[in-house]
Amino acid sequence: MADIHRLILTHGIDEARRQAASAHERAVVEAAYQVLSEETESIGFTYSGFALTSLPHKEQQEMVWRRESHNLSLVLQSGTDRLGKVVGLPYGSYARFILLFLQSEAVKTGSREIELGRSMQVWLGRMGLSIGGNSYRLVKEQAKRISVCRLTFFSMNGDQEILRNGGFVEGAISMTGISTSPDQPSLWQDKVRLDEAFFKALRDHPVPVSEGALKAIGPRSMSLDVYIWLAYRLHALKRDTDVTWPALYGQFGAGFKRLRAFRAQFLESLQLALAAYPEARVTVNEVGVTLHPSRPAIAKL
Repeated sequence: MADIHRLILTHGIDEARRQAASAHERAVVEAAYQVLSEETESIGFTYSGFALTSLPHKEQQEMVWRRESHNLSLVLQSGTDRLGKVVGLPYGSYARFILLFLQSEAVKTGSREIELGRSMQVWLGRMGLSIGGNSYRLVKEQAKRISVCRLTFFSMNGDQEILRNGGFVEGAISMTGISTSPDQPSLWQDKVRLDEAFFKALRDHPVPVSEGALKAIGPRSMSLDVYIWLAYRLHALKRDTDVTWPALYGQFGAGFKRLRAFRAQFLESLQLALAAYPEARVTVNEVGVTLHPSRPAIAKL
């Protein structure tokens, strides 16, 4: 358990808040306290490929996105609308939360047909993403981008295609309007169907995550990626494993021109991810980070 969790448990949340000297430290304290205060655990799921690669953090001008880890590559391609206009790549925390909802529902129900209606709106709200005004526009835009993009995962062992030129969903994730009360129409259309190849990959290789941890992290895309990476790696380790700064930069450093700038941002993202994952055991050094065998991020309920 990290020092911040011990501080809260030993001296209380008020003392932990008093010691927080910056906005980032306050966010870490609140994330740790929120996770420690969870009375019941709710499980979510994501495809293991997203524990080793990730979507863009910010809007991209290029229409093809490529990320790779030590044994996996992701190639993401923008789709077009009905007029042939390029839509753009999905990016940021809203895209990640939409996909997390779809993947979690698919694994829990064992079906690639996902019920939306008000359920997706309620779930996003529970994760701290209220939908209205500018956020409504952002969610609608990311849903559109997710609906039409194409993706391929390649194994680094001979460039074998793991998920071949598929999409996330068949059809489109469309929004019908803003719903603010149970008496109003739902925000989303009734159902959406996951792409068959993506659903099979997800079903065969799911990564369990804590919905409480996702909520504690909130709309911070790199911290979400780091948390999912730790949830995938730590519980499966048999011995301590070193990951170098260049390797971390290759996996998480898109958008950073220099390793030094990336390192500072990664360390903040790691602190927040660790606050949301009390069982994680990770140490930082000049070479990179050392991952230690740890308890799972959430028990498989």
